[in-house]
Amino acid sequence: MTNSVHLRRTTAFLVLTIAVLVGALVATVSVTHKPPVEMATAHAATTADQMPFTSFAPMVKRAMPAVVNISSSKIVKASDQAHGMMDDPFFRQFFGGRMPRQRDQRSSSLGSGVVVTSDGYILTNNHVVEGATEVKVSFSDKREFPAKIIGTDKSTDVAVIKIDQKNLPTLPFANQVPQVGDITLAIGNPFGLGGTVTMGIVSATGRTSLGIEAYEDFIQTDAAINPGNSGGALINPQGELVGINTAILAGNGGGNQGIGFAIPVKLARSVMDQLVKSGKVSRGYIGVTLQGVDAELAKSLGLRGDMRGVAITSVVNDSPGSKAGLQVSDVITSVNGTPVDDPGSLRVQVASTAPGSTVALKVVHNGSVRDVNVTLAEFPKSAENGGDDQNRPSFDGSGEKGALKGVSVQALTPDVRQQLGLPNSAKGVVVTDVEEDSAAARQGLREGDVIEQVNRQPVGSIADFNRAAKQGDGSTLLLVRRGQVTNFIAIPVQR
Repeated sequence: MTNSVHLRRTTAFLVLTIAVLVGALVATVSVTHKPPVEMATAHAATTADQMPFTSFAPMVKRAMPAVVNISSSKIVKASDQAHGMMDDPFFRQFFGGRMPRQRDQRSSSLGSGVVVTSDGYILTNNHVVEGATEVKVSFSDKREFPAKIIGTDKSTDVAVIKIDQKNLPTLPFANQVPQVGDITLAIGNPFGLGGTVTMGIVSATGRTSLGIEAYEDFIQTDAAINPGNSGGALINPQGELVGINTAILAGNGGGNQGIGFAIPVKLARSVMDQLVKSGKVSRGYIGVTLQGVDAELAKSLGLRGDMRGVAITSVVNDSPGSKAGLQVSDVITSVNGTPVDDPGSLRVQVASTAPGSTVALKVVHNGSVRDVNVTLAEFPKSAENGGDDQNRPSFDGSGEKGALKGVSVQALTPDVRQQLGLPNSAKGVVVTDVEEDSAAARQGLREGDVIEQVNRQPVGSIADFNRAAKQGDGSTLLLVRRGQVTNFIAIPVQR
């Protein structure tokens, strides 16, 4: 009885095991023998989810037709050609002061542009069409049209031209401000090759003080930009226009070095709208000159903790800034609630605000924070030309060694004012020598600089200079005029 029971249990176990194995086999076969279409669909879905993005081709195909090649030409007068050579004694010695007869010549240049309206308005750079008497626009499909210059703005290097066509392909303006690390593509006409696309990332934003344009707020990218790309498109992966390519940081070869600059579309669009509407650009104006604030200068100007801003180095008489009570050595820390710590970005922000508008400034004055409202005037033509220091006289180390170690100065006489191109009202002492190993030299003080203030005290004589320089606590704060530009220089006191 026991054996029969054991046998039945073993048999049952074997039957159950066989059933499970058969079921598993049937399930496997049923999966393996799914209809081909069903299996292919499942495989495709899995592959699509795992497949990395590998091509911008569809987006570029849409964007490329809206980026055009621009060729411009102008007549260079014979008198202009000869002028430069006649100024050179090397050439005059061969021709006895008379140059051989020159003929007018036609000068040509190539660049790029972006169609931004379907009825033919095109954004490009001022330097692509500046002075041109003839402008032609070529599309990727080989169509070519003459173009009219609507307006140019040298201060931002923006120009608007127009062709008489309808239903043109366009690039939409991006609404989002590009961020460092965003992918960018540059489309343009490098070296006259046309229809060229390069890719990179945004490597920096808000680049200012490069000395390329009067108003700078550049997007920096490592997407290859070369001669001929000027005026072309910098776009994001959605095919939207984020900037107008305008400049490169070039080596001796003149080609791409991995650093290119584009005008942000917000700035370019603002300039374009004004050029189309009135043919000129009106900018807001405060009437002050500005300087960035480093740690040493911040301490000298009474800024607390990590507070930063932009220092005022001069205030134009009867200007909006003067009327609002702004003073030299005031530090602007914000404009309309937006913190500022760079003179270039502040200039762009003010210039982009319509004349007649009121801007709210947060200002640090002698260590105290105050609110100042300034009603902007229109930027005057006379303020566009900055000064230079090409006519600096040489003092051959003359002058009197003053209280500031390593620095020699002399009185600002009428003759020296004239040599430096300064008005008769200018006051201060002129630097005649700076020892190379001194703290003053390391901070950038130079022969020919005019020191107007020392430790915020006006200087009218060498005695004033020495008296004020002895009052420095840790550093000596100088207000220095160089040409037509005035800046602060903070010099650590050497004991």
